[in-house]
Amino acid sequence: MTWSKEQVAYFDQHDDLHIAPFRANGIAGTPTWIWSVVADDRLFVRAYNGVHSSWYQSALAQKAGIIVSHDEQFSVRFKHETNETILEKIDVAYEHKYGPSPYVQAIISPKSRVTTIEILLD
Repeated sequence: MTWSKEQVAYFDQHDDLHIAPFRANGIAGTPTWIWSVVADDRLFVRAYNGVHSSWYQSALAQKAGIIVSHDEQFSVRFKHETNETILEKIDVAYEHKYGPSPYVQAIISPKSRVTTIEILLD
């Protein structure tokens, strides 16, 4: 399944995404608010605290979970993104969407960039 055009547009314009990767026991963790961006009509997130972030570690290990956005819950899969071309587009998307925030430089830094995860509708 893929995100609808309406869902992609919503994710692109809003900042209400909460992520809850499954834990090792198969139960979703506590939903965590996270910055999300859209690049090439695909949904992405990054771990502000880098590779040691607990949600990121769970997303990598379990490759699935849920997200909550716009008062809807979605079953999703997580895919680690390493393609340099798309990573650059994601950097630009973060700068565009969150530019006024003092935290943007951290989310586009190498520490966070290596944690880029695509969220795919399950």
